[in-house]
Amino acid sequence: MSALPDELWRRILEMGITCYSLTYKELCFIGISCRRLRRLSEENEFWSVLVSRDFPQASCTADSLTSKSLYRVRFERDKERKQAAHRRAVLRTESLVWDSERKLKELEARIGDEVDKMKAASLELSNLRKAREASVALNVWQPETIRRWQKQTVEQCAVSVESRVTALEMEVKLCKQQISVFDKAYKSVKQRLQTTQQQLAVMKYHPINDYKTATASDATVGSNTSRKKLKTKISDGKEEKSSSSH
Repeated sequence: MSALPDELWRRILEMGITCYSLTYKELCFIGISCRRLRRLSEENEFWSVLVSRDFPQASCTADSLTSKSLYRVRFERDKERKQAAHRRAVLRTESLVWDSERKLKELEARIGDEVDKMKAASLELSNLRKAREASVALNVWQPETIRRWQKQTVEQCAVSVESRVTALEMEVKLCKQQISVFDKAYKSVKQRLQTTQQQLAVMKYHPINDYKTATASDATVGSNTSRKKLKTKISDGKEEKSSSSH
């Protein structure tokens, strides 16, 4: 490496940057390898190319800054802009999650109301059908006790049986249709909620902050378990040695 002149190393770095194979990180890594490469990697020509390549639409700053310092300033600004955009995207996704959860609760309430309405209509329809059967059975000869019960059932019905039965059948049918529509909407909103939650988890993921630090109790339990395993292995090894010696 020391046998190569500076011009050759400068040409190698220039070719790496112009061919888009050398980024600012790799140029910094090269700079910490030795003093000679550090001196070469801090030349303004390389950093000016990186500035124009990575931030082509950035506004110009003071001319007193070096190209590396200018790259640092623009990099920090771009980083803040991306972080702000990421925070806005996270807030939008969280609002979508909350809205989907609210819609799910509303759909659950409406489905419950329709189910209660259908149960009440079905119960009334069943009673009306019994009254209609009783009114038909009054024209047939039957024992007096059964006839008295049927007559009482018919007299308790204050509305026209036929028209009311038709209305209740239509109401039960409509309730079933409404429940089917709400159920489809519930499944769609739930699937959308799961997708949004996955997107939010991906957006909030951080490779460093995501690691769970073990508490003191967990560490104690883990150390005790490892000690028990180590004692078991040692005792098993002693038993094997004693058996082989015998």
